[in-house]
Amino acid sequence: MKILVVCQYYHPEPFRIHEVCEELARRGHSVTVLTGLPNYPMGVIPDEYKGKEHRDETVGGVHVIRVKERPRTPGKAGLALNYVSFVWHASIKALFMKKDFDAIFVYQLSPVLMAIPAYVAKWTGRCKKTGLYCLDLWPASLASMGISEKSFFYRFMKRVSIRIYKGANVIGYTSRMFEEYFTKELGIRSKRYVHIPQFADDLFSSVPPKEKEDGHIDYVFAGNIGMMQSVDTIIKAAALVKDDRIRWHIVGDGFALDECRQLCDEMKLHDKVTFYARVPVEQMPPFYRMADAMIVTLADNELISFTLPGKIQSYMAAGRAVLASANGETKAVIEESGCGRCAAAQDEKALAEIADEMAAADDFRRMGEAARKYYDEHFTKKRHVDLLEEMLKGLTE
Repeated sequence: MKILVVCQYYHPEPFRIHEVCEELARRGHSVTVLTGLPNYPMGVIPDEYKGKEHRDETVGGVHVIRVKERPRTPGKAGLALNYVSFVWHASIKALFMKKDFDAIFVYQLSPVLMAIPAYVAKWTGRCKKTGLYCLDLWPASLASMGISEKSFFYRFMKRVSIRIYKGANVIGYTSRMFEEYFTKELGIRSKRYVHIPQFADDLFSSVPPKEKEDGHIDYVFAGNIGMMQSVDTIIKAAALVKDDRIRWHIVGDGFALDECRQLCDEMKLHDKVTFYARVPVEQMPPFYRMADAMIVTLADNELISFTLPGKIQSYMAAGRAVLASANGETKAVIEESGCGRCAAAQDEKALAEIADEMAAADDFRRMGEAARKYYDEHFTKKRHVDLLEEMLKGLTE
């Protein structure tokens, strides 16, 4: 198949999309990616991407076309300009690029607007069928940013989101609860849906067990630090735990990082909480190796609870126990797999309690083994790409 993939984000940004595309290319498909200039999550475009050198190239067997976009900046206005700039420039590119594709595929993170250039390519090319893989629910993601569901903008984006989702011939999704949102909240019932769980980077599958050296119990958070991640819940829990052996490690950056650092200063927790700068994914295994358990926290939002963060798959692939403060799908997977403990979202008291309980039980290895078993059964890359390939082939029939 000749496949056009549209996604605002691509390598070196930390998403699985480049692995998916390269695997499809290895399977004999011709893959073209229409994407933007890398700047996630901090809004800084690497120097090597500021010129024209990487605007049209082949990487890992994939033809990558990058269009200009305004880098992300803090605040809603900065994000909005980033989103709209990609849609505008990518739509213009889609209008004039060669469009002899068999299938058009949207790898939909935030915003859902990134699907628009794919529809431009569909309307002006010979391929009239589009598949969409939803990782971020819209307009639910707006509510998590503090935008009221009663506001004009939210209601407008709900109508836009419904139109975009209805425009896809088939919708794949990461979390089992997404279909409920599409059918009940958005009213999209006459649609083919496919559950395609995410997978972890291969390098996490070979992380060795932790070696007890200093007597500490180490809990590690890895990933973006934004409003939806509710990392401040970790800081507050750190002040409440009773076990003096517990140490908290926060690896990553994001727009809420300064706020979390300030909270740590105010609560005088520097002997218990350590912040690390964001590091490339290939340098993450040592942080996983130091962990007795990995942490996932999410905001207390009904619609956010529908999501299953991609870090869950990475934690499980590494065979690590999971300490969580989340609702919905994340809680369900942790309990179903037996890989850890989960408190309610944004409940620092409950998170501190289960952190103490896990430390006292010292059952991390068994939980880690359960995590890896569940990963092998549900979340492998092969299973992911098999399902995705089958979904795309269905568009050509």
